[in-house]
Amino acid sequence: GIVGAAFVDALARGGNALAARAGRPLKLAAVSARTRDKGRKLAPDAKWYDDAVALARAPDVDVFVELIGGAEGVARACVEAALESGKHVVTANKALLAAHGPSLAVTAEARGVALAYEAAVAGGIPIVKTLRESLAGGSPKRVFGVLNGTCNYILSKMETEGLDFADCLADAQRLGYAEADPSFDVGGHDTAHKLAILASIAFGTLVDAEGVHVEGIERITRADIRAADELGYRIKLLGVAAMTPDGLEQRVHPTMTPKSSPIAQAMGVLNAVTIDSEPIGEVTLTGPGAGGPATAASVVSDVVDLARGRFAPTFGAPVASLRAPDRAPIQRHEGGYYVRLAVSDRPGAMAAIATRMAERNISLESIMQRGRAAAGGVVPVVLITHATSEAAIRGALDRVVEDGYLEGRPQVIRIERE
Repeated sequence: GIVGAAFVDALARGGNALAARAGRPLKLAAVSARTRDKGRKLAPDAKWYDDAVALARAPDVDVFVELIGGAEGVARACVEAALESGKHVVTANKALLAAHGPSLAVTAEARGVALAYEAAVAGGIPIVKTLRESLAGGSPKRVFGVLNGTCNYILSKMETEGLDFADCLADAQRLGYAEADPSFDVGGHDTAHKLAILASIAFGTLVDAEGVHVEGIERITRADIRAADELGYRIKLLGVAAMTPDGLEQRVHPTMTPKSSPIAQAMGVLNAVTIDSEPIGEVTLTGPGAGGPATAASVVSDVVDLARGRFAPTFGAPVASLRAPDRAPIQRHEGGYYVRLAVSDRPGAMAAIATRMAERNISLESIMQRGRAAAGGVVPVVLITHATSEAAIRGALDRVVEDGYLEGRPQVIRIERE
């Protein structure tokens, strides 16, 4: 595939310089793929294996690099076989780690080998090493960021060119940034897998992808983009993990982020991740989150570390010390909210909305009416709340809907203030 070919190319181009960094030569010993007739440029003496699992068990291989993808099937079988055979494994497979990371880490520990995966989260950004090793002296409070280049490209293009979601998605597919079936990306699931991995490292918990609250970007409109701009925000699909009094909060959703924040500056296909820890404060890393060369560079980095004999526990600590996290329910999340309503132009409508908000002790920071309605029509209204709970805002809006003053569903976007 794209990343595998880029990795082979990086090894070839690295040559003596890579050998000097690694302390020994790095040789492409063997390769396996679904087909062998794609005209790939491989090392002339690299063996070809039709059976990838047989390659994973080959006695003359020191490090097995898995760039197949997917949580099950041949990718899982290969990684398990390589670890059980006492080989180090380097992977870019976030789905595999999100589904089976702890069990694979147990096998790696038992065999005394590494399961390395810098390329699995944020492509070329060294976020795993930074969180697991460079910032190991700190105590993380929150990890959040833009972890999917497809969504970031779409939202950026909607903002800069004033286009609809569907048009920007089609453009992303044309350029190869989005798959033919883009639901895994735009639905937030790719980000959720990556977030679950980062949360495990940050908070010493078992990977809990099932505990991530997930919303995608499909309902974001030009009206939301324009309102965010006027309010000093930019809409990003964020993955946020934080340890709260209620437990581990893991959420993926469109978010209003202040334009002044480092996260908001990541446009196009770039990724950005912020680690907020004591006593260091916030550290933000920004860079290419996908693509062959960037992802391959992270794979090479892991291979070089292994050649040096350097590796850490898979999730920063032995698996036996990782605990199953208490899940903080999304209903207990507290923060500000952006709410866009299509309000019927009838007497008493705004008073009824204000009453429902007051019943839930929701304080409004601002109310903006977006234009005027024709007789009997609807008025677009935007509300910005002070900090409140998810349960309160959802409960209030349910009552507003029941009152019959709205057309369509309310649009609700959480605000992530720095």
